[in-house]
Amino acid sequence: MLFELQNKLILQNAEVILYEAFFSKEESGEIFKKLVSEIAWKQDKIKMYGKVLDLPRLTAWYGEEGKSYRYSGIDMQIHAWNEVLLSIKNRIEKVANVNFNGALLNFYRNGNDSMSWHSDDEKELGKNPVIASVSFGETRKFRLRHKTNKNLKTEVLLTNGSLLLMQGETQHFWQHEIPKTKRQIGERINLTFRYIL
Repeated sequence: MLFELQNKLILQNAEVILYEAFFSKEESGEIFKKLVSEIAWKQDKIKMYGKVLDLPRLTAWYGEEGKSYRYSGIDMQIHAWNEVLLSIKNRIEKVANVNFNGALLNFYRNGNDSMSWHSDDEKELGKNPVIASVSFGETRKFRLRHKTNKNLKTEVLLTNGSLLLMQGETQHFWQHEIPKTKRQIGERINLTFRYIL
C-alpha cells in the first residue's frame, strides 16, 4: 500500500514520521473538493500586540460531543464528524494506533496564510500527545525547531495526500510552523487529528 512509504525524521527528543503518499493523488483531489464545500469554515480573530487581527487562515473544529478545544485564546465551536472526516480518521487511526476524538482544520487560501511557531501542548491533550497531520492541496513548507537548542531545526514539504505523525516527547521539546511564502501558490487544507482528554 502507498502509506508503507514512510520517512522517520531523526530528531533529538522527538518522534516524527512522514508518510508522503498516504492518500493517492486521485483520492486527495476528491477529498479536497469535499472539504472545501462541506466544512463549516470560519474566519477567527486573534489578539496580538494589543490589536485584534484576522487569523491568517480559515479554521474549523470537528469531533465528538463534549470535546471542546481552545488555543491562542480562541474557543473553537465544535461540529459533529461528517462522512469525509470519519473516513480519513478511520484510515489514519490504523497507523497511529490512537482513537482520535477531535480535529483542528486549517484552510490556507494562498501564500499569505500561515501558522506561527507553536507546540500542540495544551493541557487537554495530555502528556505525550499523538498529533496526526494530513494535508490536501498545495505543497507547503513545514518547519520544526527545538525549544532550547535553537541550532536544532529542520523542514519538510507536506505534499498533497501526506500524513505527518508527531508523537512521543515531540510537543515538549519542539515547535513547528507553516511560514508565509511570496510564491504564487494554490489552496491547501490541513487536518490535525488529536485525542482530547
